[in-house]
Formats: sequence, structure tokens, C-alpha cells
Amino acid sequence: MLFDDQPHRRLNQLTGEWVLVSPHRTKRPWQGQQEAADLSMLPEYDSQCYLCPGNIRAGGDVNPEYTDTFVFTNDFAALMPNVVDGSQKPDDLLVAEAESGVCRVICYSPRHDLSMARLGVDRAEKVVDVWCREFKELGAQEDINYVQIFENRGSIMGCSNPHPHGQIWATGSVPMYPGMEDDRQAAHLDEKGECLLCRYLKRELADGERLVFENDSFAVLVPFWAVWPFETMILPKMHMTSIADMRRKHRADLADAMVRLNIRYDNLFQTSFPFSMGIHQQPTDGREHPHWHFHLHYYPPLLRSRSVKKFMVGFEMMAMPQRDLTAESAAARLRDLSEEHYMESAG
Repeated sequence: MLFDDQPHRRLNQLTGEWVLVSPHRTKRPWQGQQEAADLSMLPEYDSQCYLCPGNIRAGGDVNPEYTDTFVFTNDFAALMPNVVDGSQKPDDLLVAEAESGVCRVICYSPRHDLSMARLGVDRAEKVVDVWCREFKELGAQEDINYVQIFENRGSIMGCSNPHPHGQIWATGSVPMYPGMEDDRQAAHLDEKGECLLCRYLKRELADGERLVFENDSFAVLVPFWAVWPFETMILPKMHMTSIADMRRKHRADLADAMVRLNIRYDNLFQTSFPFSMGIHQQPTDGREHPHWHFHLHYYPPLLRSRSVKKFMVGFEMMAMPQRDLTAESAAARLRDLSEEHYMESAG
């Protein structure tokens, strides 16, 4: 690969942003913060957890004795429905607009001790089913134009509760990063006459250097323009603008891909691997968006071990993102990992 051992920058085709890659820096010693990972086993049920079945949530409501997935409106939502529409613009420098929306929480399992890596494909598929149902239901609302499904895992990523769960924030406007991807994918289709991510995936599957694994419906890869150390994307092999396009086989294969990737992440440093995951897909504004190709982003902060982390600071905050680990070497490490979870193999 060109520039294997020298500084270079790579263009993110989805956003138009550049990332500085400095592979020679992986040789530098680390004397920064060291944080010991908590590898203790969590209980199946925690009486103090506000997401476990039958427990009182932070807002005072009591969870049902759910036995599968469980969805509820966030007790302390960042968005509120029925916000009075309007804007404030004293001049062209100070611009503010009202933003309404809905925030929901999805508990993946009644078990407190199971992450996506240990849910198993059948239970993970039920999570995918909930995502599809919620996407359709929320997206059908007149004042909702985008549905952002995401998961924060680990306290380092701002997750305050280890119980397996994710969130959905549905908004009246299209958020900034999906909006950037929308513009780039639309421009690419207009210019090339072909979907950007369909074209990109063909290149990655043919090359194979950044591919982690694939199944019948999805490919898991480290994108050429990755910023986070072990960043990955999950891409459907056929053109689908949103998760609503998936049939039963696709849903099962997406669950399979997520579980297998999450196992690899945990096995990488033998810890409960932290990340932020999000699904990017077409807006729900009632218009056609043929340029959209839905995909999942995983942004994990662990760099070299469970105690060496990567944050956006200094040059990255002031100039452009930078990474030391190349996409190719990250993919190779993930590709070579076992698909048996280290906690299971330990007996």
C-alpha cells in the first residue's frame, strides 16, 4: 500500500473531510494516562439498575417484567415533541431555530450482563426488528425528518449504565453529519451515475485489504478514510436506502455481522470494548432518496490496549483529524481475531 510508513492524508468520500495518517508514530512510547479495565462479571440482574425488568427508572416509572426487548421514551430526553416552530435571527450572525423530536431507549435484553457481543444472533435479530419498527413508526410522523439510531458502549463513551441498550433520537431536521453524507452521495450519483457506497464497496471487496469479514448480505470493513483507531463500517452488499428495505434474511445477516464484529472488538484487548455506533440512512421527509446507501459506523477509542485511548485533541480539534494506525493494519488485526468470545473460551 502506498504511504505505508510515511505521513499522508486521506479523503473521506462520505463527508469531504480529510484525515491525516501518521503510521510512523505507532513506534513512539506511551506514558500517558493508564486506566485499568473492569473485567469483573456483571450480574444477570442488578436491583440498582434503572433498565433491569421491574426496577424503578430515574424518572420514577417502573419497568415491566419484560422478557425480550423493551422500548420507552427517554425520561430525560434531549428533544421534546410539539415544540413551537420558529426561529430567532437578530441578524445574519446570530441564528437559532426550534428543534422538536423524540428520544427513545431500547433495552436489548432483560439480562444486565449481556452486550451485543454475547447476545447471540437470534436475540440480536430481535433488536434489529425493533430498529426497523421504530424507524418506520417515527419516520411516518409529519414533524420527523430523520431517525438516528445509535449505541454508546462504555463509560469512556459517555454510557452511564452497562445494561445492554441503545437509543433513537428522531429529529425535525436532518443532523449535520448525515446531512453531509446526503450531499456527497447525491453529488456522486449525479456525477457518476452510480451509488457512491455501491461503487466503494465493489472496490473494497475486490481489494480485500481493509475487509474484516463478510456474510451473504453485509460486508464489515475498516474504511480507507477511518479516523478512530479500529473504526469500522457495516455495509449492505445490495443497494438499500434504509433499514426498512431489509427483508428477513437481511435482518438476520445484519444481526450476525454485528455480533461477530462485537466479539472481535472484545477479543482485541480482552475487555468490554467501548465504542459509539450509529446507523446512517435516508431522511424520512417523504421524498425519494435513491442516492442513499444505508450503513453502520463504529467509532472505538481504544488505540493500543485497553488502557491506551485515542481522543480528538490539539491538532485534531484545531486543524484536522489524525490517526497513527493505518486502515489496512487495523483491518488485519480485526480480521485475524477469533469469533469465539474470550470470556466464553476461558470457560
